[in-house]
Amino acid sequence: MSLISKCLFSLALCFSFLPFSNGQATAVADTAQAFTLKQCVEYALKREPHLNQSLIGVDIAKATNAINLAGWLPQANISGNLTHYNTLPTSFVKNSGGTLVQQKTGVVNTFNPILSVTQTIFNPSLLYAARSAHLYVEQAEQITDSTKIFIVATVSKTFYSLLLTLEQINVLREDTARLGKNLHDTYHQYVSGIVDETDYDEAGISLNNSKAQLKQAEESVRPQYALLKQVMGMQPEQQFNVMYDTTQMKEDIAFDTTQSLEYKKRIEIQQLQTTKRIQDQQVSYYSNAWLPTVGAFFDYDLAFQNNEFGSLFSNSYPYSYIGLSVTMPIFTGFARTQSLRRARLESKVLDWSEVDLKSQIYSEYTNALGNYKSNLYNLDIMRDNVNLARKTYDIVTLQYAQGVVAYLNVITAESNLISSEIGYQNALFQLLSSKIDLEKSMGVITVK
Repeated sequence: MSLISKCLFSLALCFSFLPFSNGQATAVADTAQAFTLKQCVEYALKREPHLNQSLIGVDIAKATNAINLAGWLPQANISGNLTHYNTLPTSFVKNSGGTLVQQKTGVVNTFNPILSVTQTIFNPSLLYAARSAHLYVEQAEQITDSTKIFIVATVSKTFYSLLLTLEQINVLREDTARLGKNLHDTYHQYVSGIVDETDYDEAGISLNNSKAQLKQAEESVRPQYALLKQVMGMQPEQQFNVMYDTTQMKEDIAFDTTQSLEYKKRIEIQQLQTTKRIQDQQVSYYSNAWLPTVGAFFDYDLAFQNNEFGSLFSNSYPYSYIGLSVTMPIFTGFARTQSLRRARLESKVLDWSEVDLKSQIYSEYTNALGNYKSNLYNLDIMRDNVNLARKTYDIVTLQYAQGVVAYLNVITAESNLISSEIGYQNALFQLLSSKIDLEKSMGVITVK
């Protein structure tokens, strides 16, 4: 026997004892923590950066509202003016003879600290801020909900993609072990003169092809783990395994396709409705912008006056007053009417946006529903193919051992078996992924 044949025989013996998992995915590190899909989603809903940014956005909206509504509270300010007259102002007074006489009046040095307090009684801008405050918070919260839905869908589909690769590795390991045993048996048949050298060589080729597929699948695991970490918001240096229950996963594929599409369940529709309510408030604001601004004020002046700067603060002459202020726009160059017109036009744009959005949602829903149904049918077909291919392989292998058929039949049966097993895994995880798309399109993925 040649050196190459001996090497192939030794490799076959090694691969015939390769382990493969059943029901639990292979991990990057055996000692790492194992995460189920639910745990991956829960982790992402706490650590994912974009979600935490949107949560901060809610707090920013609340802080912005507090700033905009601060005008309803009393406003207090302190100001002061220090004045030195180089030349005192001139005034004219009548003397005892009735003649106007000019004279210098005032004090050379003055300092007037003023305490001013104002209270808004009515202001159209503040009224708009008060009516819109809860809508801006709701808008920020809906952005957070939208981010959560995206995270749940993305993490789930990425998780399933990783599981598909891990399951394919299990299938390929089983296939490699099976081909290793075939190579071992073919070798003994070749040595005994039952088969010729071509059967032995073909067995080696099949084993090598399976090993190449296995290596390719194993190398793709690490980047898929990296992608799952990314969508979960996990640090790159952290290690974890994925864990799943095969039985539960097969039960999760069920979905009631008789449910009707309800647009109001989609977060995009809810966000658009909130935007329209905010726009309605803007229309109302510009409609009422002609109303006056009414406020109350109180000023307390503590005047210090003296011709000698060094004695400026020796005496003070306080005074105070209160009053009401009313400001009403009469003509603004048509700015108010044009702003009102623009706001109403923007409302019409949002109406058309809703029409377009509903069309997009319906298209997305019908596409997701079609994919789910076709993948469900495909899964049933692939399941039958696996059973038939395994049965055929067992029969052909037995026939080959008895010398009834050529080894080419074994290769064909083996190829059909591995293709059907991988096809079944593809169909299963495509179905799970399409179910996520269908749930998202119907707005039934909710995270509160």
